[in-house]
Amino acid sequence: MSRLSHIWMIAMVALVASAAWGQDSSAPPPDNSATPQDNSAQQPVPAYGQDKSTPPISENPPITGLDQPGLEPHGAPLSYIQPGATVSESWDSNIANTTGGSTGRSISRGFGSLTLQRLWSHYDLALQYGGGVAYYQEKGVGWKLMQQMDVDQKITWKRGQLSLRDSFSYLPEGNFGAAYGSLGSQGITSVGDTAFSSFWGGAAFGTLGLVPRILNLALVDVEQNLTPKSAVTAAGGYAISHFYGSDPSTGVSFFNDTQISAQVGYNRIVTPHTQIAVMYGYQGFDFSSTGAKFHSHIVQGIVGHRISGRMDFILGAGPQITNIDLPNFICSNPLFPPNAFCSIGGGTLIPITTHDRRIGVAGQVKFRYHFPRTVLSLSYERYETGGSGFFAGAQTDLARLRAERPVSRTWTAFTDVGFARNSRLASLTPAQEANCVFAGQQNPNNLPLCPGVNAQTYEYGFIGAGVHHAFSHDFHGFASYEFNELSFDNSYCAGLATCSRISHRHVISIGLDWTPRPIRID
Repeated sequence: MSRLSHIWMIAMVALVASAAWGQDSSAPPPDNSATPQDNSAQQPVPAYGQDKSTPPISENPPITGLDQPGLEPHGAPLSYIQPGATVSESWDSNIANTTGGSTGRSISRGFGSLTLQRLWSHYDLALQYGGGVAYYQEKGVGWKLMQQMDVDQKITWKRGQLSLRDSFSYLPEGNFGAAYGSLGSQGITSVGDTAFSSFWGGAAFGTLGLVPRILNLALVDVEQNLTPKSAVTAAGGYAISHFYGSDPSTGVSFFNDTQISAQVGYNRIVTPHTQIAVMYGYQGFDFSSTGAKFHSHIVQGIVGHRISGRMDFILGAGPQITNIDLPNFICSNPLFPPNAFCSIGGGTLIPITTHDRRIGVAGQVKFRYHFPRTVLSLSYERYETGGSGFFAGAQTDLARLRAERPVSRTWTAFTDVGFARNSRLASLTPAQEANCVFAGQQNPNNLPLCPGVNAQTYEYGFIGAGVHHAFSHDFHGFASYEFNELSFDNSYCAGLATCSRISHRHVISIGLDWTPRPIRID
């Protein structure tokens, strides 16, 4: 049984344990209003307009929208600014993040954060920035920059809202399952950790080596209540993934891609707690380094059940049609293949585009529950993604389980488990592969490096847990452990003289957070 299988066995045990843990009501929940972990008492939620005669749609937003209802009690709508800072030290068993492993080394991190919320009568602005540096104690690595910024501007009216959003990150690793003690410890989350679906892009579900990359997702979405029981939504997004060079340890270079996405939905309330909806989605991917393009069309039926402040469940599924366009060549002399031998036979290479259509299924399941003492979230998604730099597009199955529980007035425990399986959508054409080699393969003709990896599938999983401890109102410490595994299928080793297709990492982190009270700016 693989380590990834062990991960999911542990995850299911954790899910059952969390449910039983959360049902324990032998003692009333502690009053954490004075502890730094209780951010609900410090950080008020945005207001959505001043018209009190109509309940704001944010209280139970359409299930095809991008906003999720909060499971925490609502605070007063205030404008505020809040700084923060974190320092941490981690020990990493595979600091270079390579297949086959490497010597364990330490990683030192330090960064600051700033959260701003500004409310007007019909305009709400939320901004969160976190940035700093990490020092990897490994030859040839050293200092790495970390940046993350999220902006959300809302314009509201009596029966709807318009949102302009952007999430930007510049990180040395991916943003799905980043080691505890980095950006996540301060509550600064990237696109891979938000309510945004993987449908929109701007995330890397698996990472190899340490290559700086920009991941950015810009979104505009609108929600409009048609009647007290019906609403429509529409959204459009533009995402980029840009990698700066190849990894110095493995030699692997990565696919850059851009993604355009759109989605429209119709929602209907059928009971006070239940909604049904139908959604159409479009995805367009472009990989400039190879010329590959593909377009996906999705139709989903969705059902959602919500109990305000306690439970949120969404289930959706439907057909997915993908059209793939790949650049290729044919030889004018049909006796010769489209490579250097074509000219020997007196032929010329003629550029063509090959077309492929695939029909599959896309879907999503999201479950969040607020027990008396435990907050639990579980999600599964199946969508097409950009391939995380490894592939020119991938069919991605993504699952995640998270839980958090206060164990005393000053201690909070948390766990996070994630898994992503990615299957290649588009491969390099024979003509392209004839003129490049993959990293690690013999290269007597000094051909350029092929982008991506020579594999058909890869899996990435992580499981971690930790604790937070409040030393005072403004300071708290944390300690955590996380195990990561990246595994390519057997085709990854084809043609390689020496090969290991699996990367393991054990990461132990300790750190200190400073999070003062919000400063009102009304």
